[in-house]
Amino acid sequence: MKELHGKAILLDPASTKSTAFTREEREQLGLRGLLPYDVADIDKQKQRVLGSMRNKTSDIEKYIFLNALLERNQRLFYRTMIDNMDEIMPLVYTPTVGEACKEFAHIFRKPQGLYITPEDRGDIVSILKNWPEDDIRIIVVTDGERILGLGDLGANGMGIPIGKVALYVACAGIKPSQCIPVMLDVGTNNMSLRDDPLYLGYPFPRITGDAYQTLVDEFVTAAQTCFPNALIQFEDFLTPNAFRFLDHYRSDVRCFNDDIQGTAAVTLAGVYTSCRLTQKRFVDLNIMFLGTGSAAGGIAELMVDGFCTAGLTKQQAYERLWFIDRKGLVVSTTENIKSRIKPFAHAHKPCNFVDAIGEVKPDVLIGATGVAGTFNEEIVRKMAAVNERPVIIALSNPTSNTECTAEEAYKWSDGCVIFASGSPFDPVLYEDKLFKPAQGNNAYIFPGIGLGIYASSARLITQNMFLAAAEVLAGTVTDQELQTGAIYPALSRVREVSRAIAVAVFQIAVKEGLTDQEMPDDLDSHIKSLMYEPNY
Repeated sequence: MKELHGKAILLDPASTKSTAFTREEREQLGLRGLLPYDVADIDKQKQRVLGSMRNKTSDIEKYIFLNALLERNQRLFYRTMIDNMDEIMPLVYTPTVGEACKEFAHIFRKPQGLYITPEDRGDIVSILKNWPEDDIRIIVVTDGERILGLGDLGANGMGIPIGKVALYVACAGIKPSQCIPVMLDVGTNNMSLRDDPLYLGYPFPRITGDAYQTLVDEFVTAAQTCFPNALIQFEDFLTPNAFRFLDHYRSDVRCFNDDIQGTAAVTLAGVYTSCRLTQKRFVDLNIMFLGTGSAAGGIAELMVDGFCTAGLTKQQAYERLWFIDRKGLVVSTTENIKSRIKPFAHAHKPCNFVDAIGEVKPDVLIGATGVAGTFNEEIVRKMAAVNERPVIIALSNPTSNTECTAEEAYKWSDGCVIFASGSPFDPVLYEDKLFKPAQGNNAYIFPGIGLGIYASSARLITQNMFLAAAEVLAGTVTDQELQTGAIYPALSRVREVSRAIAVAVFQIAVKEGLTDQEMPDDLDSHIKSLMYEPNY
Protein backbone atom coordinates (compact mmCIF):
# COMPACT_ATOMS: atom_id res chain seq x y z
CA MET A 1 0.00 0.00 0.00
CA LYS A 2 1.31 3.41 -0.96
CA GLU A 3 2.32 5.54 2.02
CA LEU A 4 0.05 8.52 2.52
CA HIS A 5 1.57 11.94 2.02
CA GLY A 6 0.54 15.56 2.27
CA LYS A 7 -3.16 16.41 2.42
CA ALA A 8 -4.08 12.73 2.03
CA ILE A 9 -2.62 11.79 5.43
CA LEU A 10 -4.45 14.68 7.11
CA LEU A 11 -7.75 13.43 5.68
CA ASP A 12 -7.24 9.77 6.61
CA PRO A 13 -8.93 9.20 10.00
CA ALA A 14 -6.72 6.23 10.91
CA SER A 15 -3.43 7.97 10.07
CA THR A 16 -3.88 11.62 10.91
CA LYS A 17 -2.46 13.28 13.99
CA SER A 18 -3.71 16.69 12.83
CA THR A 19 -1.90 19.46 14.71
CA ALA A 20 0.20 16.90 16.62
CA PHE A 21 2.52 16.22 13.66
CA THR A 22 6.02 17.28 14.71
CA ARG A 23 8.18 19.71 12.75
CA GLU A 24 10.21 16.77 11.41
CA GLU A 25 7.08 14.87 10.37
CA ARG A 26 5.67 17.94 8.67
CA GLU A 27 8.86 18.20 6.62
CA GLN A 28 9.00 14.49 5.75
CA LEU A 29 5.30 14.09 4.94
CA GLY A 30 4.79 17.24 2.90
CA LEU A 31 2.72 18.96 5.56
CA ARG A 32 4.54 22.29 5.85
CA GLY A 33 2.04 25.07 5.42
CA LEU A 34 -0.93 22.72 5.71
CA LEU A 35 -1.17 23.07 9.50
CA PRO A 36 -1.16 25.95 11.99
CA TYR A 37 2.22 26.73 13.59
CA ASP A 38 1.59 25.17 17.02
CA VAL A 39 2.44 21.50 17.55
CA ALA A 40 -0.43 20.43 19.82
CA ASP A 41 -0.02 17.00 21.40
CA ILE A 42 -2.92 14.63 21.98
CA ASP A 43 -3.55 15.94 25.51
CA LYS A 44 -4.00 19.48 24.24
CA GLN A 45 -6.24 18.17 21.45
CA LYS A 46 -8.36 16.34 24.06
CA GLN A 47 -8.84 19.60 25.95
CA ARG A 48 -10.11 21.21 22.77
CA VAL A 49 -12.45 18.29 22.04
CA LEU A 50 -13.91 18.24 25.55
CA GLY A 51 -14.39 22.00 25.58
CA SER A 52 -16.22 21.94 22.26
CA MET A 53 -18.32 18.93 23.24
CA ARG A 54 -19.35 20.39 26.58
CA ASN A 55 -20.49 23.59 24.87
CA LYS A 56 -23.15 21.64 22.97
CA THR A 57 -26.60 22.15 24.44
CA SER A 58 -28.07 18.66 23.91
CA ASP A 59 -26.86 15.08 24.02
CA ILE A 60 -27.78 14.46 20.38
CA GLU A 61 -25.60 17.42 19.36
CA LYS A 62 -22.77 15.91 21.39
CA TYR A 63 -23.36 12.56 19.65
CA ILE A 64 -23.12 14.20 16.24
CA PHE A 65 -19.96 16.05 17.29
CA LEU A 66 -18.29 12.87 18.60
CA ASN A 67 -19.29 10.87 15.53
CA ALA A 68 -17.76 13.55 13.33
CA LEU A 69 -14.57 13.35 15.40
CA LEU A 70 -14.46 9.56 14.90
CA GLU A 71 -14.78 10.06 11.15
CA ARG A 72 -12.02 12.68 11.22
CA ASN A 73 -9.45 11.37 13.73
CA GLN A 74 -9.84 7.85 15.15
CA ARG A 75 -7.02 7.96 17.67
CA LEU A 76 -8.12 11.26 19.15
CA PHE A 77 -11.72 10.06 19.43
CA TYR A 78 -10.78 6.84 21.21
CA ARG A 79 -8.18 8.46 23.46
CA THR A 80 -10.75 11.03 24.55
CA MET A 81 -13.39 8.37 25.14
CA ILE A 82 -11.12 6.01 27.09
CA ASP A 83 -9.91 8.81 29.34
CA ASN A 84 -13.46 10.11 29.95
CA MET A 85 -15.51 6.91 29.85
CA ASP A 86 -18.15 7.95 32.40
CA GLU A 87 -18.97 11.08 30.44
CA ILE A 88 -18.66 9.86 26.87
CA MET A 89 -20.01 6.31 26.86
CA PRO A 90 -23.60 7.47 27.52
CA LEU A 91 -23.23 9.82 24.55
CA VAL A 92 -21.74 7.25 22.20
CA TYR A 93 -24.11 4.48 23.29
CA THR A 94 -27.08 4.22 25.66
CA PRO A 95 -29.06 6.26 26.26
CA THR A 96 -28.18 8.78 23.51
CA VAL A 97 -27.86 6.18 20.76
CA GLY A 98 -31.61 5.58 21.02
CA GLU A 99 -32.35 9.14 19.97
CA ALA A 100 -29.58 8.94 17.37
CA CYS A 101 -31.22 5.88 15.81
CA LYS A 102 -34.60 7.59 15.65
CA GLU A 103 -32.97 10.54 13.89
CA PHE A 104 -30.37 8.51 11.95
CA ALA A 105 -31.50 9.47 8.45
CA HIS A 106 -31.81 13.14 9.44
CA ILE A 107 -28.37 13.43 11.03
CA PHE A 108 -26.54 11.21 8.52
CA ARG A 109 -23.12 12.62 7.58
CA LYS A 110 -20.83 9.88 6.25
CA PRO A 111 -21.32 6.16 5.47
CA GLN A 112 -20.04 3.73 8.07
CA GLY A 113 -20.25 -0.05 7.82
CA LEU A 114 -21.98 -2.31 5.30
CA TYR A 115 -25.61 -2.39 4.18
CA ILE A 116 -27.18 -5.55 2.72
CA THR A 117 -30.70 -5.62 1.25
CA PRO A 118 -32.89 -8.33 -0.35
CA GLU A 119 -31.75 -7.03 -3.73
CA ASP A 120 -28.23 -8.19 -2.83
CA ARG A 121 -29.22 -11.83 -2.62
CA GLY A 122 -26.57 -13.98 -4.30
CA ASP A 123 -23.98 -11.18 -4.18
CA ILE A 124 -23.24 -10.87 -0.47
CA VAL A 125 -19.71 -12.30 -0.80
CA SER A 126 -18.96 -9.61 -3.39
CA ILE A 127 -20.35 -6.93 -1.10
CA LEU A 128 -18.24 -8.09 1.85
CA LYS A 129 -15.17 -8.07 -0.38
CA ASN A 130 -15.80 -4.37 -1.02
CA TRP A 131 -14.74 -3.76 2.58
CA PRO A 132 -11.20 -2.30 2.52
CA GLU A 133 -9.81 -4.50 5.34
CA ASP A 134 -9.53 -8.28 5.42
CA ASP A 135 -8.30 -9.10 8.96
CA ILE A 136 -11.75 -8.69 10.49
CA ARG A 137 -12.28 -10.04 14.02
CA ILE A 138 -15.61 -8.46 15.03
CA ILE A 139 -18.84 -8.15 13.03
CA VAL A 140 -21.83 -6.55 14.77
CA VAL A 141 -25.01 -7.13 12.78
CA THR A 142 -28.64 -6.07 13.21
CA ASP A 143 -31.78 -6.03 11.10
CA GLY A 144 -33.17 -3.04 13.02
CA GLU A 145 -36.42 -4.70 14.04
CA ARG A 146 -36.16 -4.34 17.82
CA ILE A 147 -33.87 -1.43 18.55
CA LEU A 148 -33.50 -1.04 22.33
CA GLY A 149 -37.05 -0.48 23.57
CA LEU A 150 -37.95 1.56 20.49
CA GLY A 151 -39.11 -1.18 18.14
CA ASP A 152 -38.72 -1.35 14.36
CA LEU A 153 -36.37 1.40 13.18
CA GLY A 154 -35.33 -0.25 9.93
CA ALA A 155 -32.02 0.96 8.52
CA ASN A 156 -31.94 3.70 11.17
CA GLY A 157 -30.92 0.89 13.53
CA MET A 158 -27.42 1.03 12.03
CA GLY A 159 -26.59 3.36 14.92
CA ILE A 160 -26.51 0.31 17.20
CA PRO A 161 -23.75 -1.68 15.41
CA ILE A 162 -21.77 1.53 14.92
CA GLY A 163 -21.99 2.21 18.67
CA LYS A 164 -21.14 -1.38 19.63
CA VAL A 165 -18.04 -1.32 17.42
CA ALA A 166 -16.91 1.86 19.20
CA LEU A 167 -17.29 0.03 22.52
CA TYR A 168 -15.28 -2.95 21.30
CA VAL A 169 -12.43 -0.58 20.50
CA ALA A 170 -12.66 1.66 23.56
CA CYS A 171 -13.50 -1.01 26.15
CA ALA A 172 -11.42 -3.95 24.94
CA GLY A 173 -8.80 -2.56 22.59
CA ILE A 174 -9.90 -4.33 19.42
CA LYS A 175 -8.36 -2.35 16.53
CA PRO A 176 -10.87 -0.15 14.64
CA SER A 177 -9.70 -1.70 11.37
CA GLN A 178 -10.74 -5.14 12.62
CA CYS A 179 -14.40 -4.30 13.21
CA ILE A 180 -17.39 -3.95 10.87
CA PRO A 181 -20.92 -2.74 11.68
CA VAL A 182 -23.49 -4.40 9.39
CA MET A 183 -27.12 -3.57 8.66
CA LEU A 184 -29.26 -6.34 7.19
CA ASP A 185 -31.75 -3.88 5.72
CA VAL A 186 -34.64 -6.22 4.99
CA GLY A 187 -37.28 -3.46 5.00
CA THR A 188 -39.38 -1.95 7.74
CA ASN A 189 -42.99 -2.13 8.85
CA ASN A 190 -42.67 1.31 10.44
CA MET A 191 -44.80 3.40 8.10
CA SER A 192 -43.53 6.70 9.51
CA LEU A 193 -40.08 5.74 8.26
CA ARG A 194 -41.23 4.57 4.84
CA ASP A 195 -43.17 7.81 4.45
CA ASP A 196 -40.18 9.92 5.46
CA PRO A 197 -38.59 11.39 2.29
CA LEU A 198 -35.21 11.44 4.03
CA TYR A 199 -35.30 7.78 5.06
CA LEU A 200 -32.22 6.00 3.67
CA GLY A 201 -33.28 2.36 4.01
CA TYR A 202 -34.98 -0.25 1.83
CA PRO A 203 -38.45 1.37 1.67
CA PHE A 204 -40.59 -1.77 1.59
CA PRO A 205 -42.30 -4.06 4.13
CA ARG A 206 -39.99 -6.44 5.95
CA ILE A 207 -39.33 -9.72 4.21
CA THR A 208 -40.29 -12.75 6.29
CA GLY A 209 -40.25 -16.52 6.24
CA ASP A 210 -37.86 -18.39 3.96
CA ALA A 211 -36.87 -15.21 2.10
CA TYR A 212 -35.66 -13.70 5.37
CA GLN A 213 -34.00 -16.85 6.74
CA THR A 214 -32.11 -17.61 3.52
CA LEU A 215 -30.79 -14.05 3.32
CA VAL A 216 -29.46 -14.29 6.89
CA ASP A 217 -27.97 -17.71 6.07
CA GLU A 218 -26.23 -16.28 3.02
CA PHE A 219 -24.82 -13.42 5.09
CA VAL A 220 -23.48 -15.72 7.82
CA THR A 221 -21.91 -18.07 5.26
CA ALA A 222 -20.42 -15.16 3.32
CA ALA A 223 -19.00 -13.63 6.50
CA GLN A 224 -17.30 -16.91 7.38
CA THR A 225 -15.91 -17.18 3.85
CA CYS A 226 -14.56 -13.62 3.63
CA PHE A 227 -13.56 -13.16 7.27
CA PRO A 228 -12.83 -16.63 8.71
CA ASN A 229 -11.41 -15.21 11.96
CA ALA A 230 -14.39 -12.99 12.71
CA LEU A 231 -16.84 -13.23 15.58
CA ILE A 232 -20.46 -12.42 14.61
CA GLN A 233 -22.48 -10.56 17.23
CA PHE A 234 -26.24 -10.53 16.63
CA GLU A 235 -27.82 -7.36 17.94
CA ASP A 236 -31.40 -6.13 18.43
CA PHE A 237 -33.27 -8.80 16.48
CA LEU A 238 -36.91 -9.53 17.32
CA THR A 239 -37.10 -12.06 20.16
CA PRO A 240 -38.21 -15.14 18.13
CA ASN A 241 -35.54 -14.47 15.52
CA ALA A 242 -32.89 -13.74 18.15
CA PHE A 243 -33.36 -17.12 19.83
CA ARG A 244 -33.79 -18.98 16.55
CA PHE A 245 -30.57 -17.64 15.06
CA LEU A 246 -28.64 -18.29 18.26
CA ASP A 247 -29.89 -21.89 18.43
CA HIS A 248 -29.29 -22.40 14.70
CA TYR A 249 -25.74 -21.07 14.47
CA ARG A 250 -24.09 -21.34 17.89
CA SER A 251 -22.80 -24.91 17.49
CA ASP A 252 -21.16 -24.24 14.11
CA VAL A 253 -20.42 -20.51 13.95
CA ARG A 254 -18.29 -18.25 16.14
CA CYS A 255 -21.25 -16.10 17.22
CA PHE A 256 -23.40 -14.89 20.11
CA ASN A 257 -26.39 -12.66 20.77
CA ASP A 258 -25.64 -9.73 23.03
CA ASP A 259 -29.28 -9.06 23.97
CA ILE A 260 -29.62 -12.64 25.20
CA GLN A 261 -26.17 -13.63 26.47
CA GLY A 262 -24.45 -10.30 27.15
CA THR A 263 -27.44 -8.96 29.07
CA ALA A 264 -27.66 -12.27 30.93
CA ALA A 265 -24.04 -12.16 32.05
CA VAL A 266 -24.09 -8.55 33.20
CA THR A 267 -27.34 -9.12 35.12
CA LEU A 268 -26.09 -12.31 36.74
CA ALA A 269 -22.95 -10.44 37.79
CA GLY A 270 -25.09 -7.77 39.46
CA VAL A 271 -27.05 -10.44 41.34
CA TYR A 272 -23.82 -12.12 42.46
CA THR A 273 -22.52 -8.77 43.72
CA SER A 274 -25.78 -7.90 45.49
CA CYS A 275 -25.32 -10.95 47.72
CA ARG A 276 -22.35 -9.20 49.31
CA LEU A 277 -24.72 -6.45 50.47
CA THR A 278 -27.72 -8.58 51.43
CA GLN A 279 -25.60 -11.29 53.08
CA LYS A 280 -27.73 -13.89 51.27
CA ARG A 281 -26.34 -16.90 49.44
CA PHE A 282 -26.90 -16.87 45.69
CA VAL A 283 -28.09 -20.46 45.83
CA ASP A 284 -30.94 -19.44 48.19
CA LEU A 285 -32.35 -16.59 46.05
CA ASN A 286 -35.79 -16.39 44.47
CA ILE A 287 -35.69 -14.21 41.36
CA MET A 288 -38.63 -12.68 39.49
CA PHE A 289 -38.65 -11.26 35.96
CA LEU A 290 -41.04 -8.75 34.50
CA GLY A 291 -41.09 -9.45 30.77
CA THR A 292 -40.70 -12.64 28.75
CA GLY A 293 -38.58 -11.39 25.83
CA SER A 294 -35.09 -12.32 24.67
CA ALA A 295 -33.32 -10.43 27.46
CA ALA A 296 -35.35 -11.95 30.31
CA GLY A 297 -35.26 -15.42 28.78
CA GLY A 298 -31.52 -15.25 28.25
CA ILE A 299 -30.89 -14.08 31.80
CA ALA A 300 -33.01 -16.89 33.24
CA GLU A 301 -31.22 -19.55 31.20
CA LEU A 302 -27.79 -18.34 32.31
CA MET A 303 -29.03 -18.16 35.91
CA VAL A 304 -30.05 -21.82 35.66
CA ASP A 305 -26.44 -22.58 34.78
CA GLY A 306 -25.29 -20.40 37.67
CA PHE A 307 -27.55 -22.19 40.14
CA CYS A 308 -26.43 -25.60 38.86
CA THR A 309 -22.78 -24.58 39.24
CA ALA A 310 -23.64 -23.58 42.82
CA GLY A 311 -25.01 -27.06 43.54
CA LEU A 312 -28.70 -27.14 42.60
CA THR A 313 -30.25 -29.60 40.19
CA LYS A 314 -31.66 -28.17 37.00
CA GLN A 315 -35.22 -28.60 38.26
CA GLN A 316 -34.36 -26.87 41.54
CA ALA A 317 -32.80 -24.04 39.53
CA TYR A 318 -35.96 -23.60 37.46
CA GLU A 319 -37.99 -23.40 40.66
CA ARG A 320 -35.95 -20.38 41.82
CA LEU A 321 -37.00 -18.33 38.78
CA TRP A 322 -40.43 -16.78 38.13
CA PHE A 323 -41.92 -14.69 35.32
CA ILE A 324 -44.55 -11.96 35.14
CA ASP A 325 -46.24 -11.07 31.84
CA ARG A 326 -49.04 -8.65 30.99
CA LYS A 327 -51.61 -10.90 32.65
CA GLY A 328 -49.65 -11.51 35.85
CA LEU A 329 -47.69 -14.45 37.20
CA VAL A 330 -46.81 -17.01 34.52
CA VAL A 331 -47.94 -20.37 35.90
CA SER A 332 -48.41 -23.86 34.50
CA THR A 333 -52.02 -23.10 33.52
CA THR A 334 -51.18 -19.86 31.69
CA GLU A 335 -52.15 -20.04 28.00
CA ASN A 336 -49.77 -19.49 25.07
CA ILE A 337 -46.56 -19.63 27.11
CA LYS A 338 -43.43 -19.09 25.03
CA SER A 339 -41.53 -22.34 24.65
CA ARG A 340 -38.41 -21.03 26.41
CA ILE A 341 -40.48 -19.75 29.34
CA LYS A 342 -42.38 -23.01 29.92
CA PRO A 343 -39.76 -24.52 32.28
CA PHE A 344 -40.31 -21.50 34.55
CA ALA A 345 -44.12 -21.78 34.59
CA HIS A 346 -44.70 -23.41 37.98
CA ALA A 347 -47.73 -25.02 39.58
CA HIS A 348 -49.17 -22.00 41.34
CA LYS A 349 -52.45 -20.16 41.33
CA PRO A 350 -52.70 -17.22 38.89
CA CYS A 351 -52.26 -13.80 40.48
CA ASN A 352 -51.40 -10.22 39.58
CA PHE A 353 -47.94 -8.66 39.81
CA VAL A 354 -48.29 -7.20 43.31
CA ASP A 355 -49.82 -10.35 44.77
CA ALA A 356 -47.15 -12.46 43.07
CA ILE A 357 -44.45 -10.56 44.96
CA GLY A 358 -46.28 -11.31 48.20
CA GLU A 359 -46.64 -15.00 47.31
CA VAL A 360 -43.18 -15.70 45.83
CA LYS A 361 -41.26 -13.20 47.99
CA PRO A 362 -38.54 -12.64 45.38
CA ASP A 363 -35.18 -11.45 46.66
CA VAL A 364 -34.45 -9.93 43.25
CA LEU A 365 -36.79 -8.23 40.77
CA ILE A 366 -35.54 -7.77 37.21
CA GLY A 367 -37.32 -5.66 34.59
CA ALA A 368 -36.83 -6.25 30.86
CA THR A 369 -40.02 -4.86 29.41
CA GLY A 370 -39.14 -1.74 27.45
CA VAL A 371 -42.12 -0.12 29.18
CA ALA A 372 -41.59 2.89 31.42
CA GLY A 373 -43.07 3.01 34.92
CA THR A 374 -43.89 -0.68 35.30
CA PHE A 375 -42.05 -0.73 38.64
CA ASN A 376 -44.44 1.75 40.24
CA GLU A 377 -44.58 2.81 43.88
CA GLU A 378 -46.83 -0.10 44.86
CA ILE A 379 -44.41 -2.63 43.35
CA VAL A 380 -41.29 -1.11 44.91
CA ARG A 381 -42.92 -0.82 48.33
CA LYS A 382 -44.11 -4.43 48.10
CA MET A 383 -40.54 -5.55 47.35
CA ALA A 384 -39.35 -3.58 50.40
CA ALA A 385 -42.06 -5.17 52.52
CA VAL A 386 -40.84 -8.71 51.80
CA ASN A 387 -37.11 -7.91 51.89
CA GLU A 388 -34.87 -6.00 54.26
CA ARG A 389 -32.68 -5.10 51.24
CA PRO A 390 -34.67 -5.65 48.02
CA VAL A 391 -32.65 -5.91 44.81
CA ILE A 392 -34.28 -4.18 41.84
CA ILE A 393 -32.64 -4.17 38.41
CA ALA A 394 -34.48 -2.06 35.80
CA LEU A 395 -32.80 -3.04 32.54
CA SER A 396 -34.87 -1.33 29.88
CA ASN A 397 -33.33 1.47 27.88
CA PRO A 398 -33.14 4.18 26.75
CA THR A 399 -33.82 6.10 29.95
CA SER A 400 -37.32 7.07 28.82
CA ASN A 401 -38.28 3.38 28.80
CA THR A 402 -36.83 2.31 32.16
CA GLU A 403 -39.14 0.47 34.58
CA CYS A 404 -38.38 3.04 37.29
CA THR A 405 -35.80 5.71 37.95
CA ALA A 406 -33.10 5.49 40.58
CA GLU A 407 -34.67 8.33 42.55
CA GLU A 408 -38.05 6.56 42.58
CA ALA A 409 -36.49 3.29 43.71
CA TYR A 410 -34.65 4.86 46.65
CA LYS A 411 -37.59 7.05 47.67
CA TRP A 412 -40.27 4.35 47.49
CA SER A 413 -38.13 1.80 49.34
CA ASP A 414 -37.18 4.32 52.04
CA GLY A 415 -33.55 4.03 50.98
CA CYS A 416 -33.17 0.28 51.49
CA VAL A 417 -33.16 -0.82 47.81
CA ILE A 418 -30.11 -2.13 45.98
CA PHE A 419 -30.73 -0.64 42.55
CA ALA A 420 -29.16 -0.97 39.13
CA SER A 421 -30.41 -0.05 35.68
CA GLY A 422 -29.75 -0.49 31.98
CA SER A 423 -29.47 3.27 31.48
CA PRO A 424 -27.23 5.53 33.56
CA PHE A 425 -28.64 7.62 36.41
CA ASP A 426 -27.04 10.42 38.37
CA PRO A 427 -26.23 9.89 42.07
CA VAL A 428 -29.24 10.22 44.37
CA LEU A 429 -29.19 11.97 47.74
CA TYR A 430 -31.79 10.40 50.04
CA GLU A 431 -32.02 11.37 53.72
CA ASP A 432 -28.44 12.64 53.81
CA LYS A 433 -26.98 9.51 52.19
CA LEU A 434 -25.53 9.65 48.69
CA PHE A 435 -26.29 6.61 46.54
CA LYS A 436 -24.43 5.98 43.30
CA PRO A 437 -26.52 3.48 41.34
CA ALA A 438 -24.51 1.48 38.82
CA GLN A 439 -25.49 0.84 35.24
CA GLY A 440 -25.87 -2.79 34.20
CA ASN A 441 -24.11 -2.02 30.95
CA ASN A 442 -23.40 -4.83 28.47
CA ALA A 443 -20.16 -2.99 27.73
CA TYR A 444 -18.80 -4.75 30.82
CA ILE A 445 -19.26 -8.11 29.08
CA PHE A 446 -19.28 -8.30 25.28
CA PRO A 447 -15.99 -6.45 24.62
CA GLY A 448 -14.16 -8.82 26.97
CA ILE A 449 -15.78 -11.83 25.30
CA GLY A 450 -14.64 -10.50 21.92
CA LEU A 451 -11.12 -9.87 23.17
CA GLY A 452 -10.91 -13.37 24.62
CA ILE A 453 -12.07 -14.93 21.35
CA TYR A 454 -9.61 -12.78 19.40
CA ALA A 455 -6.74 -13.73 21.71
CA SER A 456 -7.54 -17.45 21.79
CA SER A 457 -8.90 -17.93 18.24
CA ALA A 458 -11.63 -20.04 19.84
CA ARG A 459 -13.80 -21.72 17.22
CA LEU A 460 -17.06 -21.28 19.16
CA ILE A 461 -18.47 -19.18 21.99
CA THR A 462 -19.99 -21.19 24.81
CA GLN A 463 -22.36 -20.51 27.68
CA ASN A 464 -19.54 -21.24 30.12
CA MET A 465 -17.70 -18.20 28.78
CA PHE A 466 -20.60 -15.94 29.74
CA LEU A 467 -20.95 -17.63 33.13
CA ALA A 468 -17.25 -17.00 33.76
CA ALA A 469 -17.59 -13.41 32.53
CA ALA A 470 -20.34 -12.81 35.11
CA GLU A 471 -18.17 -14.20 37.91
CA VAL A 472 -15.19 -12.10 36.83
CA LEU A 473 -17.25 -8.92 36.59
CA ALA A 474 -18.78 -9.45 40.04
CA GLY A 475 -15.32 -9.97 41.46
CA THR A 476 -14.08 -6.59 40.23
CA VAL A 477 -16.49 -4.54 42.36
CA THR A 478 -14.66 -2.95 45.28
CA ASP A 479 -15.93 -2.64 48.85
CA GLN A 480 -15.86 1.14 48.42
CA GLU A 481 -18.15 0.91 45.41
CA LEU A 482 -20.50 -1.40 47.29
CA GLN A 483 -20.80 1.12 50.13
CA THR A 484 -22.35 3.62 47.69
CA GLY A 485 -24.91 1.05 46.53
CA ALA A 486 -23.13 0.22 43.26
CA ILE A 487 -23.15 -3.43 42.22
CA TYR A 488 -20.94 -2.82 39.16
CA PRO A 489 -17.45 -1.32 38.97
CA ALA A 490 -16.73 2.19 37.74
CA LEU A 491 -16.85 2.48 33.95
CA SER A 492 -13.40 4.02 34.09
CA ARG A 493 -12.10 0.49 34.84
CA VAL A 494 -13.89 -1.23 31.96
CA ARG A 495 -10.70 -2.03 30.01
CA GLU A 496 -9.30 -3.74 33.11
CA VAL A 497 -12.55 -5.72 33.39
CA SER A 498 -12.46 -6.67 29.70
CA ARG A 499 -8.91 -7.94 30.02
CA ALA A 500 -9.83 -10.09 33.04
CA ILE A 501 -12.83 -11.53 31.16
CA ALA A 502 -10.62 -12.21 28.13
CA VAL A 503 -8.24 -14.21 30.35
CA ALA A 504 -11.17 -16.33 31.58
CA VAL A 505 -12.49 -16.84 28.03
CA PHE A 506 -9.06 -17.96 26.81
CA GLN A 507 -8.79 -20.44 29.68
CA ILE A 508 -12.22 -21.90 28.90
CA ALA A 509 -11.38 -22.14 25.20
CA VAL A 510 -8.33 -24.23 26.10
CA LYS A 511 -10.24 -26.33 28.65
CA GLU A 512 -13.10 -27.05 26.23
CA GLY A 513 -10.78 -27.86 23.31
CA LEU A 514 -11.97 -24.93 21.20
CA THR A 515 -8.53 -23.59 20.28
CA ASP A 516 -5.26 -24.92 18.98
CA GLN A 517 -3.32 -22.21 20.79
CA GLU A 518 -1.24 -23.05 23.83
CA MET A 519 -1.71 -21.09 27.03
CA PRO A 520 0.89 -18.31 27.29
CA ASP A 521 3.02 -18.32 30.44
CA ASP A 522 1.69 -14.87 31.35
CA LEU A 523 -1.77 -14.83 29.83
CA ASP A 524 -2.78 -11.45 31.24
CA SER A 525 0.31 -9.74 29.80
CA HIS A 526 -0.20 -11.49 26.47
CA ILE A 527 -3.76 -10.21 26.19
CA LYS A 528 -2.73 -6.74 27.29
CA SER A 529 -0.15 -6.68 24.48
CA LEU A 530 -2.92 -7.29 21.93
CA MET A 531 -5.01 -4.30 23.02
CA TYR A 532 -5.09 -1.23 20.80
CA GLU A 533 -3.87 1.91 22.55
CA PRO A 534 -4.90 5.08 20.70
CA ASN A 535 -1.78 7.20 21.05
CA TYR A 536 0.33 9.12 18.54
